[in-house]
Amino acid sequence: MIRIGWVGLLTVAALAALGAAVWISPWWWVAGALLALPAVLGIYDLVQRRHSVLRNYPVIGHARFLLERIRPELQQYFVERNFDGRPFDRDVRSIVYERAKGTDAEEPYGTERDVYQPGHEFLVPSMSPCPVPQTPPKVRVGGPDCAQPYDMSLLNVSAMSFGSLSANAILALNRGAAAGGFAHDTGEGGMSEYHLRHGGDLVWEIGTGYFGCRTEEGEFDAGKFADKAAHSHVKCVSLKLSQGAKPGIGGVLPGAKVNAEIARVRGVPQGQTVVSPPYHRVFSTPRELVRFVARMRELSGGKPTGFKLCPGSRRQFLAVCKAMLEEGTTPDFIIVDGAEGGTGAAPLEFADHVGTPLTDGLLTVHSALVGAGLRSRIKIGASGRIATGADLVKRLLQGADYANAARAMMFAVGCIQAQRCHTNTCPTGVTTQDPRRARALDVGDKSLRVQRFQEATVASAQQIMASMGVADSSELRPHMLQRRIDPYTVRSFAEMHEWLAPGQLLAEPPSSWAADWQAADPDHFTV
Repeated sequence: MIRIGWVGLLTVAALAALGAAVWISPWWWVAGALLALPAVLGIYDLVQRRHSVLRNYPVIGHARFLLERIRPELQQYFVERNFDGRPFDRDVRSIVYERAKGTDAEEPYGTERDVYQPGHEFLVPSMSPCPVPQTPPKVRVGGPDCAQPYDMSLLNVSAMSFGSLSANAILALNRGAAAGGFAHDTGEGGMSEYHLRHGGDLVWEIGTGYFGCRTEEGEFDAGKFADKAAHSHVKCVSLKLSQGAKPGIGGVLPGAKVNAEIARVRGVPQGQTVVSPPYHRVFSTPRELVRFVARMRELSGGKPTGFKLCPGSRRQFLAVCKAMLEEGTTPDFIIVDGAEGGTGAAPLEFADHVGTPLTDGLLTVHSALVGAGLRSRIKIGASGRIATGADLVKRLLQGADYANAARAMMFAVGCIQAQRCHTNTCPTGVTTQDPRRARALDVGDKSLRVQRFQEATVASAQQIMASMGVADSSELRPHMLQRRIDPYTVRSFAEMHEWLAPGQLLAEPPSSWAADWQAADPDHFTV
């Protein structure tokens, strides 16, 4: 690369100047020193392993770290931007980076938030805190039809595919998951050797393209699925219905990016553009969905099987609940993906205007399962802008059993939100298939950061719950999370939302749910 070649030219020029100083004139020592300093710095940048930016952009990459030291205005504007261009919480990103580096520490002064601003949420502390548990909690995933239940961590790596992420990024995430004892979702791009090399626990995600288990015509191949699902590293199987950042549309991978390796992993022709359909071909009704999930569990040898969605119509999800009741079988888990979740490429209108936010989606799915008497059989995962222990506790309180993080995990492996994911020119080697750029991401260093971040975030969640007088997430209650409605009014989640009693929809649905419950049809996805 040209920017790396300049280091070589500087080195040659510096050596030439030093030689001239010895053989021609001592005045060349000045030029030699001026050239040698950036040359030595550039060589150091290329061989060091801590900073991917410096490995890809020797010497000039230091400007980025200089800007980080000019706080807060320039750092806020130049460095800390969200994927969609909107400001991302400076405190949140700083927390992720510090925990990933293992330097998480207390900071002086108070909150920078306006606690009297409408919409501000806060967790309620107890006058009688309890001791912080010494062991990270696990969540047993696997209903009555599951033969191989899995103990899920409170925080895991969310779905990010090989192809959208580089091989080194996948290796770092998986190695970190293996070292930390948490799960790594493969994303819908297939299960590659990079997902398997370090032995991390996998949640194999199957999308509408059925990558890794498809026929030449793009149909689901049961034989290929069964063979791969039997792998010992695969602990769960997830059927992706929709993604929070772009619900209702499929993905597109340009033919130029479909190299031989990606074509092999996805089971598609090399060099041809791959378009994932917006819908599944193996089912078209709620009943068929429930049956297909049960079939996937059987083909996998009884491993926990579920589906992921960004909830939309409450009536449609209630139709799925009715199908579960009539078929007598349930998924082992449901992952609720919020509309605030990020992605490397999505139509702007979808990112801004389509899909249910995570809080509303969680409340809908949790309440529907409780009201239908199914909640005890199904675990709920939450994904969508989860980065801190406080985020995790809020999602557990709103109905989730565990959570997945994507963006925060990308921060941990070095993402600086350059917003060039779709260009194949990621400056830190996270979202590129260019091997020269991807080499900047050191797997050993970044996997340790992933492990540290996950461990510190779960520990933070445990500490927060202990301060609330809660020893286990099952003890969290809706009144423990409060929201400011206006400068003079605060309401708890117990007051603001309707929480159904177990089996209430079967016995006597409340008026606010009755019409949707009655109209829900297990044989049609009626809006």
